[in-house]
Amino acid sequence: MPAEHIELVARRIAEELFNQGHLSAADELIAPNAIDHNEPLGTDCREHFKHVATMLRSAFPDLHMHIEDLIAEEDKVALRITISGTHTGPGAFAGLPPSGKRFQIQQMRFARFANGQMTESWAIIDMFAWMQQLGALPARGSGEALLRGH
Repeated sequence: MPAEHIELVARRIAEELFNQGHLSAADELIAPNAIDHNEPLGTDCREHFKHVATMLRSAFPDLHMHIEDLIAEEDKVALRITISGTHTGPGAFAGLPPSGKRFQIQQMRFARFANGQMTESWAIIDMFAWMQQLGALPARGSGEALLRGH
């Protein structure tokens, strides 16, 4: 599969599934037996991606994933993505009710493709910074965590 083609599929997953909320994009762009290496073995990757997109868009209606860097080679892509949004709900996120706070974090994602679909995914995301920006954790350098005994 040419690198240009897998690059397009990776971009479509971010744009169509997450930015636009078109859940049917997962059926087209993610293989039925795809593996998400961040989830327990046996997790249905397609359904998981749909669930995450739905949950994120419910908590952050203005959710946006911007691909900063994308490198495609052979059957793999590496992406650096900026994810941003405002926690206005109506949905909760990680048990937090809508806070009205804006966030912007980085994600690194690696994915493998075959036959025009994503077959494997690995991701690293800065959940600590995300929780800080939503007010669930003290800001870096505030000393508040030390005062709380954490």
